[in-house]
Amino acid sequence: MLGDFAPKLVDLTDDVLFGDVWKRPELAPRDRSLVTITALVVGGNVEQLPFHLALGRDNGLTEAEIVEAITHLAFYTGWPKAMSAIGAAKQTFAA
Repeated sequence: MLGDFAPKLVDLTDDVLFGDVWKRPELAPRDRSLVTITALVVGGNVEQLPFHLALGRDNGLTEAEIVEAITHLAFYTGWPKAMSAIGAAKQTFAA
């Protein structure tokens, strides 16, 4: 999708991030997904959430666990970020 516009960024994403970092055995993919979803919520990076919410489900997180994590984060990261994230989750899970 972005390869023609930013080929190096796509290469780094595919080869380093998903090809190396996500494959390291020290954390299970499920745990990496939970950490990544949390980081995106905390940073207010809602644009990246749908992909990682779906990946989290593929990696074994349940929708209920994801909703609970976002609810928990509301008290630590701020209500607006959690509300934006929960809206993205609702849309992603409905699709």
